[in-house]
Amino acid sequence: MLGITAQVSFYPLRQEKLSPSIKAATRAFDHHDIERETGPMSTLMWGEDDKVFAALHEAFLRVAAVGETVMTVTISNACPWPGDKEK
Repeated sequence: MLGITAQVSFYPLRQEKLSPSIKAATRAFDHHDIERETGPMSTLMWGEDDKVFAALHEAFLRVAAVGETVMTVTISNACPWPGDKEK
């Protein structure tokens, strides 16, 4: 498996409240064996590529079920994982 990091942000469109979409994404991430740090503007996650991609896929489906959204993702296999001196 390939170790990767991803930074993801969701932008709910035409929704009265943003928090239901953001909570849907966070709940999706909880179901996967990945490490993550959620900030006010994005979530940084890291782990094996298949697990990170599965988490992103589930999160998009859950957020899209709430309403229209834009998801932006940056993925790297070159960034050190938080807390690691060397990858």
